[in-house]
Amino acid sequence: MRPLLILIAFFMSACAGGATRQTATTTEGTRDTLRHATGFELEHREGYTLLSLHDPQLPQDQQNETTRFALVPRGTNPALPPDLQKIETPVRSTICMTSLQLSNFIALGRTDAVAGITSTRHLQNPEMRAQIADGRTHRIGIEGNFDNEVIMAIDPDLIIISPYKRGGYDALREVGIPLLPHFGYQETTPLGQAEWIKCVGELLGRRAEADSLFAAIEQRYNALCTLAAGVKTRPTVLSGELRSGNWYAVGGDSYLARLFRDAGADYFLADDPHAGGVVLDFESVYASASGARYWRILNSFDGDFSYDALRAEDDRYADFRAWRDRGIVYCNMAEVPFYENTPVEPDVVLADLIAAFHPELLPGRTPVYYRLLR
Repeated sequence: MRPLLILIAFFMSACAGGATRQTATTTEGTRDTLRHATGFELEHREGYTLLSLHDPQLPQDQQNETTRFALVPRGTNPALPPDLQKIETPVRSTICMTSLQLSNFIALGRTDAVAGITSTRHLQNPEMRAQIADGRTHRIGIEGNFDNEVIMAIDPDLIIISPYKRGGYDALREVGIPLLPHFGYQETTPLGQAEWIKCVGELLGRRAEADSLFAAIEQRYNALCTLAAGVKTRPTVLSGELRSGNWYAVGGDSYLARLFRDAGADYFLADDPHAGGVVLDFESVYASASGARYWRILNSFDGDFSYDALRAEDDRYADFRAWRDRGIVYCNMAEVPFYENTPVEPDVVLADLIAAFHPELLPGRTPVYYRLLR
């Protein structure tokens, strides 16, 4: 019976609806209708595509820093407005600053277009590791301390940057290579973040593939969302850990809070209005979440993480119900390619969480990223 329910759910719209590519006509061109992402827009004009990017967490009336590019088919020379930066497409080589950006290239099968990358600490993708080993992809340093000589030697068509991070971009601007801000990590919904694959697909000349991939992601996500929508009980979920005396978590309007909600659970900060990170003290977390049935933990642990290992970090953790009742939902980034895969696999993450919170809905599922720690 369960496969039939899931098949029916594929055609339902509990979370977001279908994924047909749509367009809207403007006075200057045809604009793609994006279903979830709010940080970029694509408008097809005569001879080029206008790509506009801005922070999706800012209200429309505060969008005072929109970056715009003219994506021009390689070998053509259309008349362009003077305020637009030109990027020839398909882009042949680029530099990525984050694993989230890299995930789009991996999903589209275009790791060969990634000529430079920053940190490789958690990098597990075999193609990328091989490219770094044989010199096809270069390490360019870290944000705030880039090696401009390496960057100039790479001479990429494009550098994809991550706004609001440590920066160091002023020096890069002197190199003369277009800097394209990727706001995917600012999207507040899992499907919004995943839809950025369409932006990278447009840059790479693989928009049809990107549309197809995203349609499948959205369909699977919505089917799982429908599956969890009718649960009779919604457990409370705690997230985060103490670091240097502070408890770091994310607000109730965040990507993670939406994942928990779609998985049939309630986030302990559901009423918090923030989409980004929040800093709490232990006492306030204990007061609001000591009785939470589950506790999501994401870290990079050398060895086998366990309940005893968690208590060794802070003995007070053992006072939480999720510790006592074995409700830790855990992902070890040292073992799985979390950041380089999950931005374009929100459906897989959602399935993991549903299986942890409501195992009867997905019996026999093998976890991919998150598992219930025993």
